Amino acid sequence: MSCFGGDPNFCPECGNVLPLPGIQDVVRCPRCSFCIPVAEFSGLEIRSSVVFNPVEQSTLTLEDEGSSELKGAVIDRRCSRCNKEGMVYHTRQMRSADEGQTVFFTCISCRYQEKEDS
Repeated sequence: MSCFGGDPNFCPECGNVLPLPGIQDVVRCPRCSFCIPVAEFSGLEIRSSVVFNPVEQSTLTLEDEGSSELKGAVIDRRCSRCNKEGMVYHTRQMRSADEGQTVFFTCISCRYQEKEDS
C-alpha cells in the first residue's frame, strides 16, 4: 500500500514529482523507480507554471545592499589593501558543523573584504 496518494503529479510511493507521460508505456519515478501505466493518465489534464520574481524587486535589493552602511563591531585589525586600522566582521558556518566558522572582515575605509577560516 502506498504512503502518498491523490495527486497524479506525484509518485504514490515516495512523493517525488513524476515526469510527464511520454512515448513509453509507463511513467517511471526517477527516485524510487515505481512504475505507473500511462493508461492511468488517460483523460487527465496536467498543467504547470513557473513564477519568476519581478526584475524591479531583485535590482532594488541589490542596490539597497550596496549602499548600506557597514554593520557590526569595529575591531583593531589592519586592512591588507589600504593599510588602515579598523575592520568590521561577521561569521558564517560555511563548512561542516564539526569545523570552525569562517570569519569575514570588511575594511571600514575601502570596503576590501578578507576571510579567515577559524
